[in-house]
Amino acid sequence: MRAGAHRSARGARVRRVARVLPLPVTAPARGIRRATHAHGAGESGLGKLIELHAVNSAGDVMITIALASTVFFSVPTDEARGRVALYLAVTLAPFTLLAPVIGPLLDHVPHGRRAAMAGAMAVRAVLALVLSGAVATGGLELYPAALGVLVASKAYGVVRSAVVPRLLPSQFSLVKANSRVTLAGLLATGAAAPVGIALNRIGPEWPLYGACVVLLAGAVLAFTLPHKVDSARGERRAQILLHGERKPGLRTVGPAVLHALQANAAIRGLSGFLIFFLAFLLRVHPLDGQSAAVSMLIVGAAAGTGNACGTAVGAWLKARAPEAIIATMLTVLLAAAILAALFFSGIAVAVLAAVAGLAQALSKLSLD
Repeated sequence: MRAGAHRSARGARVRRVARVLPLPVTAPARGIRRATHAHGAGESGLGKLIELHAVNSAGDVMITIALASTVFFSVPTDEARGRVALYLAVTLAPFTLLAPVIGPLLDHVPHGRRAAMAGAMAVRAVLALVLSGAVATGGLELYPAALGVLVASKAYGVVRSAVVPRLLPSQFSLVKANSRVTLAGLLATGAAAPVGIALNRIGPEWPLYGACVVLLAGAVLAFTLPHKVDSARGERRAQILLHGERKPGLRTVGPAVLHALQANAAIRGLSGFLIFFLAFLLRVHPLDGQSAAVSMLIVGAAAGTGNACGTAVGAWLKARAPEAIIATMLTVLLAAAILAALFFSGIAVAVLAAVAGLAQALSKLSLD
């Protein structure tokens, strides 16, 4: 009897330990699920899209870390300029020609949006494996594979934008829904970046292995979205109307949207310029008392914080005076850029990065 009691007590202890051990994983997972499914997002399916976008962002940042390490950080500054120029010529230049075509092409398959999102993530998972071989051997296949990643990422973004209106809970605005999706992506990026950096210390190809696993999981997750996202009922082609043309009707947009698009393009153009300009500048002239890597980390964290704040503020402002918000952001960003140029310092650069992130987020939500 004593032996049986001893075995019973030991079994009870084992069961208690088995229940406690998963808590560090399951407790945060339950918290994330409650946050993403709050306010009716779980019932409408928006919560699943938020989680899918978080997975997508985590995979993207791991690929970015691997490419940045290979193209930029692994070589001296002078050689990095040539590599970055080659990367831009071989990947971003063709991408600028292909990007406007991706949306219209995907408009022809409105009944397969879940499959399109899953396919875009699966393609990037395969290309991550191709890139892992390229970064290890230094092969030229790195550049066309990187172009493929950009195209697939753009395709995912286009389809995701078309899916969000289909999953809006009642009393939920499009701006608020997009804010939640974007904020989830930013948080996932911040959480996955340290993981990608740690994997990169093992080897330059390891972040790509991690991205492959994450994106394959996302491809499976895409099929858990509600079937209604594949429906095109009630949709019509949007038109951009110029001054003096007929009054905007259903699914048409007027000059205000055209000007908002132009303002967003200007802000994104400045953001792109700052990324490359500050990357090279801080590598040669890091912030006071900091290494180049730490300086870039500070600037990147400031930009991410500004973007997250802009997303949160945009959700709170909802649809209040979007034209005024965009004009204000352009003015504030211009002032921050001038001040950073006149009074260059660590604080000025960090503030400029934060304002650029804030302006990009708020201007995009105002456009929505």
